[in-house]
Amino acid sequence: MRHQRIAFGVMVAFFALAPLAMYPIFLMKVMCFALFACAFNLLIGFGGLLSFGHAMFLGIAGYGSAHAAKVWGLTPEIAILTGTAAATALGLITGLIAIRRQGIYFAMITLALAQMVYFFSLQANFTGGEDGIQAVPRGMLFGVLDLKDVWAMYATVLATFIAGFLLIYRAIHSPFGQVLKAIRENEPRALSLGYDINRYKLLAYVLSAGLAGLAGATKSIVFQLASLTDVHWTMSGEVVLMCLVGGLGTVFGPVVGALVIVAMANYLAQLGAWVTVVQGVIFVVCVLTFRRGIVGELGHFLKKPL
Repeated sequence: MRHQRIAFGVMVAFFALAPLAMYPIFLMKVMCFALFACAFNLLIGFGGLLSFGHAMFLGIAGYGSAHAAKVWGLTPEIAILTGTAAATALGLITGLIAIRRQGIYFAMITLALAQMVYFFSLQANFTGGEDGIQAVPRGMLFGVLDLKDVWAMYATVLATFIAGFLLIYRAIHSPFGQVLKAIRENEPRALSLGYDINRYKLLAYVLSAGLAGLAGATKSIVFQLASLTDVHWTMSGEVVLMCLVGGLGTVFGPVVGALVIVAMANYLAQLGAWVTVVQGVIFVVCVLTFRRGIVGELGHFLKKPL
């Protein structure tokens, strides 16, 4: 669609030019969380599956990538792929368990599984416990780009984010995506049409887990750190907030939501614990005034889906 191509061009131009006026590390964090939110939105916004445990994929991929880079000495691209593969495998295992249930039962099972992963991360030797894995080397990308240079790192994160976003966009607008929407709208009808709904749900769940893992693996290389923060249940809550603020079930909503939430956490850091209170107030205001989210309301005003 033409308007979505324009929106995509605006998004790419923003992230390409923003480092000239904003801190690159902050923008890289936004892109990592935007990819995480887009992956989560694929599951809930288009598949109708609410997961309260998506942080386990972000966190376990971060640990896998950091361990592969620091302990095994792998190159950054292989380390990121290792973390992504770990999250995808975890998605397959947990998906086979969780996908058997629907609604709140599915959400509670994912939360329980995520808590199991959290306590595993806390106790396992390779994760570093409460200290995490620190001083992760960035290394040389493909043996050519030195990722210690902030601009090389920024270009890598931007390319990763765009690739992940385009994969999600393609999935949404493919026949697979249309079946997902049909399951979301009316599961019994999709079943009566002959679709194996559990297989489609599992595919969506695993794809979402893998892309969330890609975000987590990239984030650990950017910040040279993998910690319990990314696998904690509050991170699962944050990604829900990002999607709701930006616009659930929209293509660009999670990106805008991630930008808003990460910007609040960054620029309101001096408030300490009150940041959570401020985020809660903004969330309530958004729900009451922008029920479709920022991008959802904009799309409704323009009468064009974004």
